[in-house]
Amino acid sequence: MAFLSKLFGKKDKEEIIEDVEEIEEIEEDIEDVEDIEDIDEDFEDIEDVEDIEDVEDIENIEDIEDVEEEPEEEAVEEAVEEEEEIEATKQSFWQKLKSGLSKTKNALFGQVDELLKSFVKVDEDLLEELEELLIMADLGVGATEEIIDELRDRVKDGRLKEKEQVMDALKEIIEGMIGEHKPLKLDTTPSVILVIGVNGAGKTTSIGKISKRLRLSGKKVVVAAADTFRAAAIEQLEVWCERAKVDMVRQNEGSDPAAVVFDAISYAKKKNADVLIVDTAGRLQNKTNLMNELAKINRVIDRELPCADRENLLVLDATTGQNAIIQAKEFSKAANITGITLNKLDGTAKGGIVISIKRELGIPVKFIGVGEKIDDMREFDAHDFIEALFD
Repeated sequence: MAFLSKLFGKKDKEEIIEDVEEIEEIEEDIEDVEDIEDIDEDFEDIEDVEDIEDVEDIENIEDIEDVEEEPEEEAVEEAVEEEEEIEATKQSFWQKLKSGLSKTKNALFGQVDELLKSFVKVDEDLLEELEELLIMADLGVGATEEIIDELRDRVKDGRLKEKEQVMDALKEIIEGMIGEHKPLKLDTTPSVILVIGVNGAGKTTSIGKISKRLRLSGKKVVVAAADTFRAAAIEQLEVWCERAKVDMVRQNEGSDPAAVVFDAISYAKKKNADVLIVDTAGRLQNKTNLMNELAKINRVIDRELPCADRENLLVLDATTGQNAIIQAKEFSKAANITGITLNKLDGTAKGGIVISIKRELGIPVKFIGVGEKIDDMREFDAHDFIEALFD
């Protein structure tokens, strides 16, 4: 009490106790305020931390979006570039097709036009002379007879009265004979394209051109260099595969072609390729050896890829005219030909062979070539072909 008396002066006991209690209450209030301030500061700290985490989360999300967008943008750009390349190729090819078929057009329809000028009406004499022109243009006897018979029927039933109608009638009949385009059937992974043809017909260039078109369509392509008998065959094919940007499987010259095909199938499976294209030797001198060789390759394919879609493409040189039909018949004995690739249409007046092939062999033309460059080939379209001839 002596200490309290000194502190509070001369106050009675009760006053001193009241003062002490008041001081204690003030101290408690002060502590409460400090606690609240501490809590507020803690909350502020927590909110600051959450803000930082939110910002980091946003940045992380943006980073993720950036990572996801970059490949998509690249893929879109690549797709656009490829689409533009395909479109440019189509436009370029259309011009080349019209130019390439100019010899056939002039030789056939130029003469037909001159023939029509010398007649007043459509009669038997006109049809007979027209028949000779069509045969000379390598449409073939069978196809020509079918066309003339159809024209006669139209004259009889009144559908063909004026000579000005002859060209349109020819156009309609020929397009009907060729039929609709039948694309390659390549639905399995992998599918197989076996390429057959005599040396010099353009097998190697055809493989390169077809490979590029398939790659641009989104398919992964592997090529098997199974023509191991020609000294330069493998090297030439390698150059074309590099141009087409596709993989090639090869062995040394003189190797067993069937062994090359076996290795190529294994590689195609490993790489999950969509299409395996097999080059083969082009020899007709000894049909027995040719048939045995193709049979051995077919056995390997059937054993290793029993359910694969198959296309057997025969490459023909359009400049050989009706000789191409003879080749097709011979090769059909060695393999089930599913389609024709017709090259060098730009160098001949015998473009009518397209009609003859379909009429006499019943095999569709699936590709046509009008030049030596890698883009000088595309899928055959009867309508485009006829339009280029009659344009």
